[in-house]
Amino acid sequence: MLDFFWGMVGSRPIEWIAVACGILNVGLIIRRSIWNYPFGFLVVTLYFFIFWEYRLYSDALLQVYFFVVQIYGLYVWLIGRAPDGRVIVVPLSTLSFTGYLGLTAAVWLTVANLMAAYTDAAAPYWDAAVAALSVTAQFLLSRRNLQSWYLWIAVDVLAIGLFYTRGLHPTAALYVVFLGLAIMGLIQWRRAASQPVTA
Repeated sequence: MLDFFWGMVGSRPIEWIAVACGILNVGLIIRRSIWNYPFGFLVVTLYFFIFWEYRLYSDALLQVYFFVVQIYGLYVWLIGRAPDGRVIVVPLSTLSFTGYLGLTAAVWLTVANLMAAYTDAAAPYWDAAVAALSVTAQFLLSRRNLQSWYLWIAVDVLAIGLFYTRGLHPTAALYVVFLGLAIMGLIQWRRAASQPVTA
């Protein structure tokens, strides 16, 4: 029983620091707090190195994208805050969201086929699905769009299985936590979107 427990928690400090920063980051995002960004920058930097070592190249390159788009997101969140300091939630129209989903599917198939053909990627289609959905989810989150949470829920479900099968047990456990947090985020942001912004 103890061997199973220690196998689950792992022994790598870099992964545990990334896990802690990731939980803090998402918790602050749910609260619509601008202070999520310092933790976000740190977590994507750490996970770049973790994923590269495990040959999850789509996810490693995804961290570079996350770093850049978080710079954009920080700007959008700074100018899109309510008087109480929390970010204002912006729902997307059904047509716009459908367009983003179509673009995501095209990116997924392109990346998956390239990874399968030209790299030794461990799980190219599974990995690329997580990557493509994450790209769109992070972009929509940076733009304060409510629908980003639907995509994060899908990412978390896929990522739990992917990371567990690759031996990244603490990271898989983190994504179980992320799944719960994403559901909470969706509930909180839907509630915020339905309330008028008060001065």
